[in-house]
Amino acid sequence: MTKSKSHESSSSDADLVRPSAHVAAIVRELPELQTNARARGLIENILETCLAIGRNGVAIPDLKLIDAALGEIHRALECFQPYVGERKIATFGSARTIPSDPVYVLARDFSRAAVEAGFMIITGAGPGIMRACQEGAGRDRSFGVNIRLPFENLANEFIRGDGKLVEFKYFFTRKLFFLKESSAVVLFPGGFGTHDEGFEALTLVQTGKSRLVPIVFMDTPGGRFWTDWKRYVENHLLSNSLIDPDDLALFRITDSIDEAIDEVRRFYRVYHSARTIRNRLVVRTQFRVPDRDVADISAQFSDILKGKPVARRQPYDEEHDEPTLLELPRLVLHFDMKSYGRLRQLVDRLNASEGD
Repeated sequence: MTKSKSHESSSSDADLVRPSAHVAAIVRELPELQTNARARGLIENILETCLAIGRNGVAIPDLKLIDAALGEIHRALECFQPYVGERKIATFGSARTIPSDPVYVLARDFSRAAVEAGFMIITGAGPGIMRACQEGAGRDRSFGVNIRLPFENLANEFIRGDGKLVEFKYFFTRKLFFLKESSAVVLFPGGFGTHDEGFEALTLVQTGKSRLVPIVFMDTPGGRFWTDWKRYVENHLLSNSLIDPDDLALFRITDSIDEAIDEVRRFYRVYHSARTIRNRLVVRTQFRVPDRDVADISAQFSDILKGKPVARRQPYDEEHDEPTLLELPRLVLHFDMKSYGRLRQLVDRLNASEGD
């Protein structure tokens, strides 16, 4: 399976800062960049930013933060790079859940089923639900993104010492890779950290700052942890117009492993990925969607498509930095760039299509 890309706006080379002759000369010495002008320009930008920080007399503690964060990003990129073609599910839950707890068993069994369905698992690498998911997925099919804390920070035995374990000092760099690398998010009952990750995933998807992915809240059969949470969301957020009714489409609650796996698999049945180019949302699909379905989507979702029909087209020039996706069919949407709950409903309708 090929990893989907975030639908962020594409930049042109004109957006790049003009590098100094010194920086350009340094970058020209890197043989890996000789044939990639776009990458070369971005590396020059990064170096120019670092030099600007030095010229601005930034305090030593701030320099240490920047140095550590860049190092963590570099190590994480190296860790995930060999698995760029694999879809991954980020899992969250309490570090305090013990192995005899039914929620632990649920998390372990879910991760085992997810691996059998072709996914890899990303966990926080610690105890509790993280350990359960690591145990279920197995060392070969799981990643650990561990945070260094005064407590609860030792990686569990199922991922400890593995090359797919990355240690983080900062939560913000760790969170970046949890969501950057995942094709779905599944949350089990947990405390402040679990709710933080759940609300952050919802916020980033709701605002278009992260790719649209399935977000699933899982509980044991008959459990009320997430249904009570949803009641709070409806009674206090929705009823006070702090979120839109369509935002409820951004997540699913279930107590069934099969339903959770099906939710993720269905999301990628037709939909592959999306990317914003020239103020258009370009949706890549697994196969050519029939004309009748394209017309139906255009009519049914005209409220978020500025009243304009969905169109087919060949890849934009900007998409050639993703060569493995160039052969996929494309649909171009005049999306309003704000109605992401409604967009999720559009994707669900798209996934109901049958191929020509």
